[in-house]
Amino acid sequence: MIRPACLAGSAAGYVMLVELAVGDAYGAGFEYCTPEFVADHNTLASYVQHPTHLGLSPGDYTDDTQMTIAITELLLSGKEWSPSTLAETFVEVFQRDQRIGYSKRFRALLHASATGADLRAQIVPGSDRSGAAMRTTPVGLLPTVEDVLHRAQVQARVTHDSPAGVESAQAAALAVHYCHHRLGPTSAVATWVDQQLHARGGQQQWAQPWEGPVDARGVSSVRAALSALASTESLQDLLRTCIAYTGDVDTVATIAIAAGSCAIDIGQNLPRHLYGDLEDGPYGRSYLAELDQHLFARYPARTAN
Repeated sequence: MIRPACLAGSAAGYVMLVELAVGDAYGAGFEYCTPEFVADHNTLASYVQHPTHLGLSPGDYTDDTQMTIAITELLLSGKEWSPSTLAETFVEVFQRDQRIGYSKRFRALLHASATGADLRAQIVPGSDRSGAAMRTTPVGLLPTVEDVLHRAQVQARVTHDSPAGVESAQAAALAVHYCHHRLGPTSAVATWVDQQLHARGGQQQWAQPWEGPVDARGVSSVRAALSALASTESLQDLLRTCIAYTGDVDTVATIAIAAGSCAIDIGQNLPRHLYGDLEDGPYGRSYLAELDQHLFARYPARTAN
């Protein structure tokens, strides 16, 4: 796999964070847009200005990537994986780089919180929406299924402590685990995730193909991402497929591209201009590439030589 010059120094397979941010930023231009708008503009020719979310410029990523950065930084820090350290990291990462993309209520909670304790005191964490799933993909790099499931569950319960919220986060992380550790063909990822979670009491139908618009629930976003992964053979096709669903497509693309970036049987062919035009401020493309290097050095594939 050859990545573009703007990622020089990033070894093949070591740019999951950069590529999921590409998926997030590209998808942000299409979130809940009309089918006609999506059909006209989903060409991968460039990032697209959302017709109503004018505060987000083409190439800017959203809360999906920012919260994934928080999860990654905590994984790399060696700190205790606990609700308190997770909440503290969510607040710290938001406060240093306040941006739009969050739900109105959750952004207000983050904005009003100076510490993780502040956030935990204010939040009612029973949501089944996609926030816990969209950020948990780096957890999938961990070496064992049990560790992936445990850490995905702990982080989900901080904000999405519902059966569907937790299980969707675990499913998103397992998809990355399956691809990163070369556990089988990517076409079988949804079936494998379904088997792993059903063996542990899971209630969702992860292997059932998704059709139609994607709503804000975590189960919907992850099922759509798994369906796209199982049916495409390249990152270009994967990204277009995620956006073509319509609805909450930036989250679908974030989850799917994170796993697809690690898959050896998916063509790693995202257009070079999408890398080059991805935001590159203090926490943009270059920072993500640096995190990728540390993350994959810490958690190499089990089959790596």
